[in-house]
This record gives sequence, structure tokens and C-alpha cells, in this order.
Amino acid sequence: MTSESSKFAALIILSIGAATSITACQSQSQIVTQHEDNLAAAGFIIKPANTPERQQMLNRLPPHKFVQRVNGDIIHYVYADPLVCGCLYVGTQQAYNAYKLHQQQQNLADEQAIAAQSYADPAWSWGAWGPWGPVAPYGFVYGPGYGW
Repeated sequence: MTSESSKFAALIILSIGAATSITACQSQSQIVTQHEDNLAAAGFIIKPANTPERQQMLNRLPPHKFVQRVNGDIIHYVYADPLVCGCLYVGTQQAYNAYKLHQQQQNLADEQAIAAQSYADPAWSWGAWGPWGPVAPYGFVYGPGYGW
């Protein structure tokens, strides 16, 4: 390999790595945004951390996790997002239950979609992926090409 082609190969690898990183960040941001859209749809109220005091309180909470807080006789569920919106989502037990129900329904729908995709192609053949050796404990495969 020449020095010129080595530099070109390195440039391609760096470009692919950068593109993958950007895509991963966008995907994570999109996931958080979708999650927060579901919170709002379930009845959580968005409270922006638009004062120094609110910002300080927001930073005291674990990011992107539910925490119970008691205010008088009422239990509230709070969800801090210091990164995407710089806000606090506040919901009652009813809002939290609605959110969890939606999550369960979404998980079920996702599982059903995966099951439907599993059987969607009758021409699928494991044989195209090569020989399979006997399976050892813990899922390891013995056989040629596996270093055993």
C-alpha cells in the first residue's frame, strides 16, 4: 500500500466514524425527544428551568429518570431533562400511569412487529450463512472458522 493510498484509507475510515457518531447522537436526541413527547401526551406539565434557582434544582435531579416528589399531600413524578429542553416534566399519579400504559402498549406493538417481520420472508434460509457447528455452553459455536 502506498503512502497516498494509506492516507486515503485513513481519511475514509475517519469520515465513516464521524458520520456514524453524528447519526448516533441524532438518534439519541430523537429518542429523548420522542420520550418527552410521550410524557407531554400523558399529561405531564413542562416547567422550563428559566431562572437560576430552577436551573440549580434541575441539576440536583438525575437526568432522564423518574423521581417521586411529595408536595403537600400529593405525590408528583418528576423527570429532569437538563440537556434537550432544559426543563422539568411534572406529573400526577394519573399522568405517570398513563405514560406507563402507553409504554407497555408501545412495547407490545414493537414485539408484534418484530414477530410479524420474523415470518415475512418464506424464502429465508440459514443455509446461506454457512455451516453451523455444535453449540457449546454459553452460546459459543464450535466448528471451522471459529478458532476452536
